[in-house]
Amino acid sequence: MKTIKKLLKWTFIVLFLLIGGLLVSIYSMQNKKYDAPYPDNIHASKDSAIIARGEYLVYGPAHCGNCHSPIKHQQRINAGEHLPLEGGLPFELPIGNIYSPNITPDEATGIGKLSDAELARAFRYGVGHDGRALFDFMPFQHLSNEDMTAIVSYLRTQKPVRSEIPKTDLNLLGKALKAFMIKPVGPSRAIPDKVVPDTTAAYGDYLANSVANCRGCHTERDLKTGAYIGLPFAGGTKFESSMEKGSYCVTPNLTPDPKTGRIYGWSQQTFIERIRKGRAVKISEMPWELFSRMDNNDLKAIYNYLQTLPPVQKDNGPTYVKGI
Repeated sequence: MKTIKKLLKWTFIVLFLLIGGLLVSIYSMQNKKYDAPYPDNIHASKDSAIIARGEYLVYGPAHCGNCHSPIKHQQRINAGEHLPLEGGLPFELPIGNIYSPNITPDEATGIGKLSDAELARAFRYGVGHDGRALFDFMPFQHLSNEDMTAIVSYLRTQKPVRSEIPKTDLNLLGKALKAFMIKPVGPSRAIPDKVVPDTTAAYGDYLANSVANCRGCHTERDLKTGAYIGLPFAGGTKFESSMEKGSYCVTPNLTPDPKTGRIYGWSQQTFIERIRKGRAVKISEMPWELFSRMDNNDLKAIYNYLQTLPPVQKDNGPTYVKGI
C-alpha cells in the first residue's frame, strides 16, 4: 500500500511539473518575434490610375472591405459604399476571438505611422511592424509588386478614423498554437513585378490564388491551425455561424468533377450570372457583394482557370445546414 501511495505521489509530482513547465513555455512564447525582409520596391503613389486600381482591388477581388469593416458598416459596404476600413470585425474561431485591425491612416489606432515597407512586409511575409506573426487571413504573399503598390496607395488616401480595436483574445488552445505552430507565411515562388489583366486561365490563376483567396476557402482547412488538409478547390471547409446557432455552411467543390463538382457543366455566362446574383444564404462567409462587382473579364478569367483544375471527386454534402 505504501509503495502504491508513493508511486501515485511521484506520478502526481511529475505530471504537475510537466504541465507547469508546458504552461510556462506557452505563456513565455506569446511575444515571439520574427524577422522578414522589408520590400524596398513598394512605395505609395499619388497617380490617380494606380489609386483607382487599388480601390478596385480593395472593394472587389481582394475584398479588404469585407473583413476590415465593423459589423455596423457591413450592410453599407455590401451595398457598394467605399467607407474607410476602420476594422473591428470579430472572427470567432475555435482558438479564440480575433479582430480585424484598423487600416485607415489614423496615426493613433491605424496605419498612419507605419511605413510603406512595413505594410508591404505584413502583406507579403505575414510579419507585423512589431515582429509578431500575423494570422494567415490575407492571401497576398504572391501579389504582384504593381498590385501591392496600388493597394498601399489607395489605403493612404482614406479618411483617418480613430477606432480602438479589441485585442486578440486567445483561449489556452489558441495560446498553445501561437507558441508552437503559428508562424509567418511568406512567398513560395518568385513575385511578379506586374500581371496584365485579361481573360486567360493564367490570370484567373493569379486572381483565385493570390488575390481573391478562392483557394483559401474552397480547400478544406483545419480552422484551429489554418493548415490545408484537403485537395485544392475540392471544398469541404465548415464555417459555423455566429448569427444562427447550430447553422453552418460548407464550401462546395469547384473542381470540374462530373459527379461532385458544383459548377460542372456551367457555361461561362452561367458562372458570371451566379456571381452577379449575389448572396443566396445569409450566413455564407463568401464576400458575395464585393465579388459581384468584379468586372466581367476578371470573372471570365476565374471561370477559365477553374475549368483547368484536376477533377476531384469529393461530395461535401449540402452547402447550408440550418440549426435546429
